[in-house]
Amino acid sequence: MRLSPVMTVMQSAAQKAAKRLLRDFNEVEQLQVSIKGPGDFVSQADLRAEQTLREELERARPGYAFLMEESGESGGENWTWRWIVDPLDGTTNFLHGIPHWAISIGLQRRMPDGRIELAAGLVYNPAANEMFWAEKGTGAFLNERRIRVSARRDMQESVFATGIPFAKVPARQRLPFARVMGNLMPRVAGIRRFGAAALDLAWVAAGRYEGYWEFGIKPWDCAAGILIVREAGGQVTDPAGLDLDTMPDDVMIVAGNGIMHKKLLEIVADSLTDQP
Repeated sequence: MRLSPVMTVMQSAAQKAAKRLLRDFNEVEQLQVSIKGPGDFVSQADLRAEQTLREELERARPGYAFLMEESGESGGENWTWRWIVDPLDGTTNFLHGIPHWAISIGLQRRMPDGRIELAAGLVYNPAANEMFWAEKGTGAFLNERRIRVSARRDMQESVFATGIPFAKVPARQRLPFARVMGNLMPRVAGIRRFGAAALDLAWVAAGRYEGYWEFGIKPWDCAAGILIVREAGGQVTDPAGLDLDTMPDDVMIVAGNGIMHKKLLEIVADSLTDQP
């Protein structure tokens, strides 16, 4: 498949970072790990992958701004193009030898009228050799195959994904999550928590899940996946139904195929409204 210049850059950078990550993953017990907080780890693997991605993207597109998980924001405030990068989404899975983790690269563009839109996204799981990617207006792909969201319309036949709150998640986010779970569980075929938001969104795009929701994730967890879901025919918004192209620091996200996004959005909105 003939890739655009920007997608060629993104895939090349991801594949280069993935080579070292795979070596580290095969020797995970020997990694030196420091603790950022309960249940939230950063390893040498994260840092090396982020450095590789930054070097590759910066060399190919000098002048683009960055928002990266480990090193934060860089570049001018009035950027026209900005990379949003998570070098290792699913770090806890990685450090436990679970082959469900990914590199996530999103690209934002500031339009002449000031609007910000997502222009491209890539989510790569090296352990499974699955590269999910999309550019605005061109569709979504898994490796070289076009993908579409699920066509299921019945919630009782549908599987949803989420991120269950863990030690570092503030208490204010736990109750809304529990309300959504309580309202959703009796209506669906299953709810899954696999521990990598970027892959949850990619799997919605590929039709493996009918929907996904999560509270309090970061832009680098979801920027790429948001565009991939959209280009696969799905919908992604916050609980109020607003788009997420600009993305706040703490993202509340609801995604799904057209039917399931609407149904899940109603459940999430009702659960948030029910708070005391």
